Amino acid sequence: MELIWALNSLTPSAIADILLVALVFFGISFFIRGTQSIALVRGVILVLAVAALISNAFDFRALRWLLENGLTALLIAIPVIFQPELRQLFQRVGRAGFLFNRAPHETLRARIIEEVCQAAEKLSDRRHGALIVLERSISLNEYIRTGVLMDCEVTPQILLTIFWPKTELHDGAVIIDGTGRIASAASVLPLSSGRQLGTPKLGTRHRAAIGMSEVSDAVCVVVSEETGRISITNGGRMIARLDPKRLRTILNAFYGPEYTQNRSLIQRARDFTRGLSSRVRAGAGEKSA
Repeated sequence: MELIWALNSLTPSAIADILLVALVFFGISFFIRGTQSIALVRGVILVLAVAALISNAFDFRALRWLLENGLTALLIAIPVIFQPELRQLFQRVGRAGFLFNRAPHETLRARIIEEVCQAAEKLSDRRHGALIVLERSISLNEYIRTGVLMDCEVTPQILLTIFWPKTELHDGAVIIDGTGRIASAASVLPLSSGRQLGTPKLGTRHRAAIGMSEVSDAVCVVVSEETGRISITNGGRMIARLDPKRLRTILNAFYGPEYTQNRSLIQRARDFTRGLSSRVRAGAGEKSA
């Protein structure tokens, strides 16, 4: 009867209010997804749900009173528990790139492609191994945190310096985030399982590039330290033996203005869903291993 009364008393403003609150919770869950805080949130929700079921099933009034009064204290503790995540959220809002369009402008993408191609050509000539990751629609924050934070512009000089063999940052991946800046260097990426690889002779950089493209929609540029050959990975596949001209063409198709102009809203949602499902499968594979 209470449910029927609640449904009959719904007004357009009440529905809008409920949807707004649901949107707030969805935004919070989307922001903390993939961070260490998600485990804490799951644990708190599980404990509260079990305690609520027990108190209602056995009519434990003291436990019910504790839950009702404990929620107020929990709301006060949330800003303290999630202080790092909240600080990062407000920093993103302050940069005006989080609420609207986080992707770099087409001209910036074109400049990034040119800088990456110039760096890849020189790295190939010098036989310096390199792994450059270009973030697209799926966030790579969990992998950015594994490396050394940089937050600088993309230039060939910086990339060449990072991947110089005698530097501390050369053995890892450079990640260019969704704002078009170098977010980190020496980042650790997930290795491919090897089941879908065409050859078992691929090195760690190439396996990491394929692994990253399997769990996200990122584009990875790899320069072999042994042969100097340039390769690109995307969607779990590798395109090898590229010259600078072909590298520029493929990057334009996968990351540049051609990619942003040709993608519809349905394609973006499909890419996001595909990357999310790939992450779930990769996580299940790591647990089973």
